[in-house]
Amino acid sequence: MNSEQLPEGDEKVQAVRSMFDTIAPRYDLVNRVMTFRMDVGWRRRTVRDLGLPNGSLVADLACGTGDFCRELSAQGLRPVGFDLSYGMLAAARTDAPLAEADILQLPVPDRALDGITCGFALRNLVELNGFFVELGRVVRPGGRIALLDVSIPPNPVLRFGHSIYFGRVVPMVGGLLSDPAAYRYLPKSVAYLPEPEVMLAQLRDAGFTDVRRDLLTTGISQLITATRRTDDE
Repeated sequence: MNSEQLPEGDEKVQAVRSMFDTIAPRYDLVNRVMTFRMDVGWRRRTVRDLGLPNGSLVADLACGTGDFCRELSAQGLRPVGFDLSYGMLAAARTDAPLAEADILQLPVPDRALDGITCGFALRNLVELNGFFVELGRVVRPGGRIALLDVSIPPNPVLRFGHSIYFGRVVPMVGGLLSDPAAYRYLPKSVAYLPEPEVMLAQLRDAGFTDVRRDLLTTGISQLITATRRTDDE
C-alpha cells in the first residue's frame, strides 16, 4: 500500500483486504500496546450501550480476530462475525460463527438482526452512507447499533498531543511489531471519516432514531449508537 496516498474505490477494497491479511497475526498485540489496553474497555462499553436483552442476535462487522464477538458472548448475547479479510478470520479466537463478506453487502436477510457492533472500521469502508443503509436493512425495528471508532480530541492541547502520538508513535510501534506500511496508513485513514454531524444525519436518513455520539477517553475514540426506527415512527 502506498503510504503517501489514500486509495479509493475498488483499489481501497483490495488495499484494505491485503493490509489486514498481512497484519492479522499480531493485530491484537499491537492494539493492546498502542492503546495501553484501553481498547478492551471501549469494547465493553460499546456492548453495554447496545442495551439489548440476553440472547439477542448481534452481528459484529469487520470482526477481525473476534474481540467484539468474545465481549458480546461475555455479556450474554449471541454473536456472529463478518469480515472482508480471510487472514483476520483465520487468526480469530472466538467460538462465534464467522464468515468472509463485504459488510456493504451482508449475506443476511432483511430485519434478521437484533443488533450490530462495528469497531474501528468505518474509515476503511468505500461508501459510508451505503453502509448505514445496509445496517438499516438488516436490523429489525427497535434493534440497536453501536459503532466504535477513532476520533480527534476537541481540546486543542489534547488534540496536539494526540496528533503526535497517532501520527508518529503509532506508525513506529506498529512498524516494529508488525507491518510498517499498514501502520503508516491507519493514522492517515482518519481523513476518510466525514464530520460527526454528517455521519449522524446519514444514520437518521438510513432509518435510525435516538442517534447519539459519545466521546471516550478525552475524545481519542468515539461511540455512535442508534435505534432502528419502528414502522409506526
